[in-house]
Formats: sequence, structure tokens, C-alpha cells
Amino acid sequence: MSGAELFFYVLAVLAITSALAMIFTPRPVYAVLFMVVNFVAVALLYLQLEAPFLAAVQVLVYAGAIMVLFLFVVMLMGPAPAPLWEHIPAQRPLALLFAVGLLGALATAIRKGAFTPLTGTMSSAIATAGGQSQALAEHLYNRYLLPFELTSLILLVGIVGAVVLARLPRQKNPTTD
Repeated sequence: MSGAELFFYVLAVLAITSALAMIFTPRPVYAVLFMVVNFVAVALLYLQLEAPFLAAVQVLVYAGAIMVLFLFVVMLMGPAPAPLWEHIPAQRPLALLFAVGLLGALATAIRKGAFTPLTGTMSSAIATAGGQSQALAEHLYNRYLLPFELTSLILLVGIVGAVVLARLPRQKNPTTD
């Protein structure tokens, strides 16, 4: 096993572990910090894939701006620990169904050869497209314009929702007052 493979596996374990810790921690502030660790691990994976522009954007946009937004929401909602499983009747069966579906889709993609090892042709394709940022912009604003705009709309809805929740008057709980 080469050093690059070992580095990849260490980063992959770190990314998966931090994502699971983010999901299962009962404290929202810790969840946000685990998400920062995950974003940094993904940025390092981008660097290993020779994509420094994507790594920089990952750190600046996600580990920077999005984390500030998440911390803002956590501060608005209060740092009290949330229950691990909410009491929504169909939550656990639906989560299990979605997890099985995701694993099935991943297995199908692997079986059909959707994931191929990276070769040196990626660097030459980027160079002929005018550079990494030029190739990314071509794909982002031509081929993936609708998902890009939908993502920005979802973020806008999240911001508006946080402001609306912050402005709602707090109801007194008769059991604690």
C-alpha cells in the first residue's frame, strides 16, 4: 500500500467517522464542529485528487460560510441538546427504507462500473478546457445550472426559516413554569 492510498483511507475513515458523530451527537454545537471536521477531510480528499480550486471552495464556502449559517441557527434555536430520535411515528421505518435504498443504488452503481479509477487523463482534460476553474464553470453553469440554482434556493429558504423561527414568540411550557 502506497502512502497516497494510506492517506486516502485515513481521510475516508475521518470523514465517515465525523459524519456519523455529527448525526449521533445530542448536542447541536458539537454536531456543527463535527461537520467542520468532515468538510476539512473532504477538502483534503479534493487536494489528493489534484483539485486545489475545489478544495479551496470547500473550505471557504462550506467550512466557512455555511458553518456560520448553521451556528447562527443553533444559537437562535438554543444550545439545549435535542433528543436523539424525535417522536415521529414513521421516522425509523422510513429512515431504514431510505438507507436500504441508498445502499442498493450504491451497489448497483458499483456493479455497473459507474466508479472508475482516476487516471492522468483528468489533468489533461482540465488543461485543454482552459484550467480547473474554467472546466468547473462550464459544467456548473451549463450542464448543472438547475441543481445549482435549486441549491441556492434551498439555502435561501433555510435562512428565511431561521429568521421566522427567531421572531416567533416563545410559548411558556406549563410543566416547567
